[in-house]
Amino acid sequence: MKYSILDAIKHRRTYYALKNESPISNDELRQIIEQSVKYVPSAFNSQSTRLVVLIGDKHRKVWELTKDVLRGMVSPENFPATENKINTAFESGYGTVLYYEDQAVVRGLQEQFPAYADNFPVWSEHTNAMHQLTIWAALEEVGFGASLQHYNPIIDDSLAKEFNINPNWKLRAQMPFGLPACDAGEKAFEPLEKRIVFFK
Repeated sequence: MKYSILDAIKHRRTYYALKNESPISNDELRQIIEQSVKYVPSAFNSQSTRLVVLIGDKHRKVWELTKDVLRGMVSPENFPATENKINTAFESGYGTVLYYEDQAVVRGLQEQFPAYADNFPVWSEHTNAMHQLTIWAALEEVGFGASLQHYNPIIDDSLAKEFNINPNWKLRAQMPFGLPACDAGEKAFEPLEKRIVFFK
């Protein structure tokens, strides 16, 4: 029996050079995002993950704002390399998915189930990670390349102001995507014997 989900995970790679092109229509892209959000599981069925999907000028604005923030943090002699990386690996793509977690949902669950209060922020991160992997693999399956970035929290305020983000939403990751401009690099694997204990 073929498990296509395992094939999708196996084929998923990190692409650091992207083109501003799409192999599918925007309607098809929206369907991938919506189906992923609808069916990815969450602890206590919390459904706490929130996404902001940006294409076109809105996508490019994410990375212009990121450069603006970094310009004030990176030394002038090092900033050109930073800017080039953003221009060619992120902003050059077709779109960006911003991954958020709704802290109002997390707090509500903590109040409703105090015995598990310390776990809900952790489980919230698990939920977000499952959305990231599902969408990443699904985008790759239709021909996109993508990477996962973590410029949060330094860009949180700029993005929140620009896109009127709900103040209860906490930014967890950014996923620029587009047609791959080159092959992904080699991936190294630790021996599975070090990572799995199998009893029978």
